[in-house]
Amino acid sequence: MSDNKIKHDDNTIKLDLSFNRSKDDLKLIGLVIVCLVINLVCNKVVNLLGLSLYCDCIGTIAAAIIGGFMPAVLVGFFTNILSSLSDSSNLYYSVCNVLIAIVAATFSQNKYLRKLSWKIIIPTVCFILVGGGVGSLITWGLYGNTMGKELASSLAGRIYTNVVQDAFWAQMYAGLIMDIPDKVISVILAFIIYKTYPKKFKPERDRVNLASIAQKGISLSGKIIISVILIFSIAATVVTFVSYNQFRDTLVASEAQYATDTAKFAATLIDGDKVDEYLRRKDSAEGYFRIKRYYSLIWNSSDRIQYLYVYQIQEDGCHVVFDVDTPDTPGSETGTVIPFDESFAPYIDDLLAGKEIDPIITDDTYGWLLSSYVPVYDSNNRCKCYVCVDVAMPNITETERTFTFKITTILLGFLVTVLTLSIYLAKRFIVSPVNSLAKLASDFAYTDDEARKETLDSIRNFEIRTGDEIEHLYNAMAKTTRDTVDYINQSQRKNEAISTFQSGMINVMADLVESRDQSTGEHIKNTSSYVEIICDELIKEGKFADILDEEFKNNIVSSAPMHDIGKIKVSDTILNKPGKFEPWEYEIMKTHAEEGAKIIRTVKKTVDNKELKENYLGEAENMAHYHHEKWNGQGYPCGLKGEEIPLSARIMAVADVFDALVAKRVYKPAMPFEKAFSIIKESSGEHFDPVIVEAFLNAEDKIRAVTEQIH
Repeated sequence: MSDNKIKHDDNTIKLDLSFNRSKDDLKLIGLVIVCLVINLVCNKVVNLLGLSLYCDCIGTIAAAIIGGFMPAVLVGFFTNILSSLSDSSNLYYSVCNVLIAIVAATFSQNKYLRKLSWKIIIPTVCFILVGGGVGSLITWGLYGNTMGKELASSLAGRIYTNVVQDAFWAQMYAGLIMDIPDKVISVILAFIIYKTYPKKFKPERDRVNLASIAQKGISLSGKIIISVILIFSIAATVVTFVSYNQFRDTLVASEAQYATDTAKFAATLIDGDKVDEYLRRKDSAEGYFRIKRYYSLIWNSSDRIQYLYVYQIQEDGCHVVFDVDTPDTPGSETGTVIPFDESFAPYIDDLLAGKEIDPIITDDTYGWLLSSYVPVYDSNNRCKCYVCVDVAMPNITETERTFTFKITTILLGFLVTVLTLSIYLAKRFIVSPVNSLAKLASDFAYTDDEARKETLDSIRNFEIRTGDEIEHLYNAMAKTTRDTVDYINQSQRKNEAISTFQSGMINVMADLVESRDQSTGEHIKNTSSYVEIICDELIKEGKFADILDEEFKNNIVSSAPMHDIGKIKVSDTILNKPGKFEPWEYEIMKTHAEEGAKIIRTVKKTVDNKELKENYLGEAENMAHYHHEKWNGQGYPCGLKGEEIPLSARIMAVADVFDALVAKRVYKPAMPFEKAFSIIKESSGEHFDPVIVEAFLNAEDKIRAVTEQIH
């Protein structure tokens, strides 16, 4: 408790218990920084040495073994973020390092990586599949079919040349092969770091129960995970869609501007006054070959240009002035008339009028093209022809595909990182505090003073310092619990006072009877002791277990003094007669059983508490009414027999008769204990319930001790 100081007033209980968790957070941050440095330094060293290794996930695996999911994912993600400052392509491989972090944390949680055994091979193979397999998929997405040819000097290039003439599988095989030594070395070094990392700097391991989503009635953790995935997915979709469209529009505009600029430059090479001569005389026209050569040079100067040609637009179609040959499509002869494609229909009138038109995208005879038309004017400012440059749209599509793949890989790595961080923070500041509060509430013990004190102390010593609504909830719960305990203690004191008052009233009523009956003396009180002994023995022997328990025993022991309360209705003359009763006197004396029951029934009508009425006063009525009934049915006032007689009355019958035998009366001396004991035994099955008599006899030592003390 030295670090956990309790501060409270009448309205709240505030705890300063953040020290341990803050210390653990510092350890976690330190672990992330150390492992991040390990990744960057090891990668830099192998690059300087020219080794065919990456060594950029050693710290990631070590962080997973030492700290769990959250630090491992952070190390994996930020390793690629920082390394991309020197090589931007590393950014797209961040998802690989993040997946390795998750795999490492999962296997570490199951202790596969925390001790040397054959099981360590399983996560190592998984690392190879992620690093080599997923990494190769990303490489394929970035470079496509060109990568095998471009990497001819690498392992992928050699596999492409000598094994499989497929760039994708060449890169896949090469990636997996190269990752074997890299991941084996990484696992070994990560295990060494785990074993040598100072224990005092190790944070508490972060555990993630992914099965929580599958629980019946999705858990709070599952709901948070689902919410984060949905929110991030929607945001990522919107960002990707907007970015893609913006990128596409920018790319198309850039290509259109390039095609237009190229066409404008090509248009400056033609003298508009000579266009008709070129069409009439063709290659014999002056300057014809010079222009055609220049256009070929322009076409060869860029791989972005698909076609370069000059058309004169007339009513019957496009009249070819110049058309540059390409390796796949020879140019049309000068003077050839090419019909208009259907996609040109909206622009024909403007072209015939010699107007400038915006670049257009078509997908007709010559494929999917972006075409820019620039008019050439003669000295009279009449449009004589159009110089056209076509840019192939598939090139733009490939760039768009690469862009989409890049942004997707970045977002995937970011998603997993954000998801892991969200799970950690939710668990740290929401799930764990709420679960702990729920457990404290469910474990609250109200049974006795000590249990209540321990529960209250456990709540006071509990650590919740979130600074938000959960901390307010905790403070409210702590105050409510304290108030509840105080109320219970007050109620208990009141109940004890009521119980004492109740017992006192019973004894006063018993004394009223005793003061009138000089024969019975202490009889009414003495019977309570015998009843308690008989009940204890019956409970010990397991008899009447469906009825007799501690609560039943307490009820009949407490109400036993009222069993003869009906004698208050019998006159003093009969009640205190020193000799034997006359028959008529005996009949009057027997009425005390019925009168006692009537008195208690009257009391019951004034009580609202159902439990008190049915249990405590109910058994008091049974004992007063039936304690003179006999097992053989020869008793009074109702002549009940056997188990028709209530259990409490059958117990009281034994206690009542035994005390009458051993007690001194005005008309007889006290009977010796042994003789009285034998009379009870002989009356078993006749006057008394045999089971109760057996219990009475078995408790002889306790009965004798009470008898000697009283008499």
